[in-house]
Amino acid sequence: MNEVIEQLCKQLRLAYIAEEFEDIPFTTPDEFVLQLLLKERDGREKAKVARNIKKARFLDYKVLENYEWHKDICLPPHLNKEELMSLDFIKHHENIILVGAPGTGKTHLASALGRSACEKGYEVRFYRVSHLVEELESAFTNGRLTNFRKKLEKVDLIILDEMGYLPFGKEGAELLFQIISECYEQKSLIITSNLEFSQWNRIFSDSRLTAALVDRLIHHAHVISYTGTSFRLAHALSKRT
Repeated sequence: MNEVIEQLCKQLRLAYIAEEFEDIPFTTPDEFVLQLLLKERDGREKAKVARNIKKARFLDYKVLENYEWHKDICLPPHLNKEELMSLDFIKHHENIILVGAPGTGKTHLASALGRSACEKGYEVRFYRVSHLVEELESAFTNGRLTNFRKKLEKVDLIILDEMGYLPFGKEGAELLFQIISECYEQKSLIITSNLEFSQWNRIFSDSRLTAALVDRLIHHAHVISYTGTSFRLAHALSKRT
């Protein structure tokens, strides 16, 4: 009988109840069917979250539960941390811009927000900006740029980490501009940078391109400033002392 049930589950694509139906407590047939369906639903939701996290390609395991909201994090007046963690900005296709010195926690927060978004069913992609530009240039050279951009169409949130750490050429800047422009009012971005907007000319050699890029980014954006010094440096110095 169990083998027949397993085969039927495979045919019906019920992947999560075949091994658990014998352990489901119930008092009526209706309750049994309900608990059976709930098991399948929960299993599918967990599998979807796992797939979303894998496709996001986060570099580290970061979560909001252990994030340190220290005094040097300056949120805009219209946004508090509870509203930020609710991820309503994704529903409204708004951007989050995290600006401050290296090692202050920007990437941790960006990654943790991205993981939380995956858990809520959103499609997320995490990129170091320099790596994304390399991928875009390679796709352009090999005639795969259209396919690359199509893969991003269904993504709800794109995280661009370390904007400004490495400059790139005219072609890379234009390709990145295209990606950001296509996100405008269609999906959300989280960007981390060690440079103020006025310094982004160091990244993009074309001042008009820089101005247009910044204009699109900040039109629907919450800018969060990190005014402190590097946690990593402080931790290293404290260990030495």
